Amino acid sequence: MSYEPPTPPSSLPTEVVNTLNESDPEQLRDVASYAEALAEHKEREACLQESADQEKAEERPDDLPDDVPAKATITIKEINDNRYYWQWREGEKIRSQYKGPVNPDE
Repeated sequence: MSYEPPTPPSSLPTEVVNTLNESDPEQLRDVASYAEALAEHKEREACLQESADQEKAEERPDDLPDDVPAKATITIKEINDNRYYWQWREGEKIRSQYKGPVNPDE
């Protein structure tokens, strides 16, 4: 164990370093414990927020049929003229379901 005090990370604000330097060993252990728990909490919150953002992105469009998954995208296929199809992947297969003509007048 070194007799020299540790060098604080350069990312820590000076006020924090000064406060820690003025603290006794018990307070420092409490701070360390709290900082670890707070870091885990913030990481968990960020993860939950990311999941919520993904769920919002996967919300079903209003015109999506019930038997078509939310991950489906609209594709124009030149089958029997140009028509819109919902398209999605199921395992190794790509599935399609007719949506409507590209030109609604047809």
